Amino acid sequence: MDKSFSPTTRMVFCGLAVALNIVLGIVTAALKFPFYLDVMGTIFIAILFGPWYGAAVGGATNLLTSVFSGSLSGIPFMLVSIAIGIIVGFAFRKINFTFLNTILVGILIGIVAPLIGTPIGIAIYGGLTGTVSDIAVMFLKQSGTSIFTASFLPKLFNNLLDKIGSMILVYLLISALPKNFKPHKNI
Repeated sequence: MDKSFSPTTRMVFCGLAVALNIVLGIVTAALKFPFYLDVMGTIFIAILFGPWYGAAVGGATNLLTSVFSGSLSGIPFMLVSIAIGIIVGFAFRKINFTFLNTILVGILIGIVAPLIGTPIGIAIYGGLTGTVSDIAVMFLKQSGTSIFTASFLPKLFNNLLDKIGSMILVYLLISALPKNFKPHKNI
């Protein structure tokens, strides 16, 4: 692990990343967007500091969002955010930080997130999200598909857009950072 950032600096970056996740999650939820943008801080930290920092930021985001909102139903979705931090962190320890690899990792987490989140969403919310994509869920369910398929397919589409988009935005941000802020050789 790169030692160019002090533990205090890493904690400040992680705190800012959690705040970014929470703010973006609140804004997109309030606007009823069919995408989330609530893992950009997790992705950023996982790329810069590694999988365990990314997992911690993802988990802390869900925990704090649930506590602040007064609804603990978001806590199980920590598994999704933690998985994203781990996958992104390990991926960019093994592969170079290129635009193509960024898109490929975006596709990977865009698939993994709804695979983990769909069963949680079905258990907690009956498969609905409170966004416009619920129309697709209801249509698919009434067409005879299973609740998992009806809930998963719209989430897959939304997550692919969200995660690839989030990865590209973080790629652009990290690419614009001064070299001394890029802590390992793959970036």
